[in-house]
Amino acid sequence: MNDIAIMWDWIGFAVRWVHVITAMAWIGASFYFIALDLGLKKVPHLPVGASGEEWQVHGGGFYHIQKYLVAPENMPEHLIWHKWQSYSTWLSGAALLMIVYWAGAELYLIDPEKAALGTFQAILISAGSLTVGWIIYDALCKSRLGAQPTMLMVLLFVLLVVMAWGYDQIFTGRSALLHLGAFTATIMTANVFFIIMPNQRIVVADLKAGRTPDGKYGKIAKLRSTHNNYLTLPVIFLMLSNHYPLAFASEYNWIIAALVFLMGVTIRHYFNTMHSTGRGPHWTWLATALLFVAIMWLSTAPLRLGDPEAQVMSSVDHVFADAAGFEEVSNIVPGRCSMCHNREPYYEGIRHAPKAIVLETPEDIARAARQIYLQAGVTHAMPPANVSGMLDEERRAIITWYRDATKDKPFYLSWR
Repeated sequence: MNDIAIMWDWIGFAVRWVHVITAMAWIGASFYFIALDLGLKKVPHLPVGASGEEWQVHGGGFYHIQKYLVAPENMPEHLIWHKWQSYSTWLSGAALLMIVYWAGAELYLIDPEKAALGTFQAILISAGSLTVGWIIYDALCKSRLGAQPTMLMVLLFVLLVVMAWGYDQIFTGRSALLHLGAFTATIMTANVFFIIMPNQRIVVADLKAGRTPDGKYGKIAKLRSTHNNYLTLPVIFLMLSNHYPLAFASEYNWIIAALVFLMGVTIRHYFNTMHSTGRGPHWTWLATALLFVAIMWLSTAPLRLGDPEAQVMSSVDHVFADAAGFEEVSNIVPGRCSMCHNREPYYEGIRHAPKAIVLETPEDIARAARQIYLQAGVTHAMPPANVSGMLDEERRAIITWYRDATKDKPFYLSWR
């Protein structure tokens, strides 16, 4: 039982690693093909059906690339499909959501001050919102708005802002931004799975059957691919936001998220224009800088750290509070950790508790039992550089307390 917490942490690390690797592959391929598409040139003597070509140099060789607007006359013998980067990113991200936010719902997902949710209810809302988001977005794209891409993008932005606000009304700030990222990433991967790939399969089937493919399938796929291109950078920000309380723990985190989406548009507009014309509009950098200044200003609003007197321990927290050695640990942790993990940190340079984890009261300590065990007991990650001088016997006391609490107890206590 004692090793389950360590094993679970390594599983989370492994899944996170896979998620990062596959996301890099997907984002790299997406950015490359958008840049390639925008940089194609019309030249004389192109093959029948080709809309442009481009020459590139890399790795000591030259590449000659041609794009067919609909399809070539005959089916190529070797055809590479780009889809698994997207699928792998979403699947690993979904697994990570389950490991961190569903399994640790009481700590990371549910905010009882916002909504009195049970764990199962919170998980249903988490999963259901991702599905509903895709259904609404897909319906908008398939409506008459599909022929008005600018208006469609505006409505998509409104949908994302509404979801940012909605998530913040029921989940913790950290979970709200993470779920907004998952909501957006689900739309992006669903675009690939339900629209882009099926349309490409229709074109391939027509080629194999000797029919002339309909150009509408390529146009539909291109619209969804363009949406994915503009959504990528905000998703990266949202997925990293859980490391920055100034982003997720602000009272205005949903407005911060909205501004991040606008920054994604300005940055991508610059690069997309540069790929297309050779020169990007420099005003986009000023707009991006002003948006970021606005985000920094909003982030200084009071954090949602709660009132220490209002903290109520759950039944799970009581297991750790009632375990042998808790009184000793309750004396050790505030003295070694609360200079930073305080509602009003007093360590120089620390304005807000890292990751919004507060370790002032016994209730705080019981709630963060697993993090304390892993960060200051099993490993010496905390305090950083051992600035507060935590002793080895104090670390052993933390280990003994945690292991006593989880010994012969339900499995989930070791990874909550």
